Amino acid sequence: MKYVQSGGTTAAGPSDWFTGAVYIDGVQSPGEDSTLSCAHVRFTPGARTFWHTHPQGQTLYVTDGIGWVGTRTSTTQEIRPGDVVFIEPGEEHWHGATPERFMSHVALNEADDEGRVVTWLDPVTDDEYSA
Repeated sequence: MKYVQSGGTTAAGPSDWFTGAVYIDGVQSPGEDSTLSCAHVRFTPGARTFWHTHPQGQTLYVTDGIGWVGTRTSTTQEIRPGDVVFIEPGEEHWHGATPERFMSHVALNEADDEGRVVTWLDPVTDDEYSA
């Protein structure tokens, strides 16, 4: 067993990954012991990720608020506390808060053989977000 004491800090989500104010608490980064990446991500109303993909897929566990998740090939889905979303490997998608509510989720990803967990793409436009 390996125990890691909490001591991290909350970081603002970078503007080349997110639209709006987003805050990230890193939980686990891939390394020698595990390929798992895990973060608790908090979105302010209207905030969202850019379009992105994950080489091994992604699992989201919604912890608070109301949000949306969308793909290039399907309609946007509302997500609420307790919901679990699995995004297929390589599927272009985005997720974030609704315009009126905060939303938080735990994001779980596995790194590929090159250590990558995500590939960031273009911003989600206001029209795509509102659709």
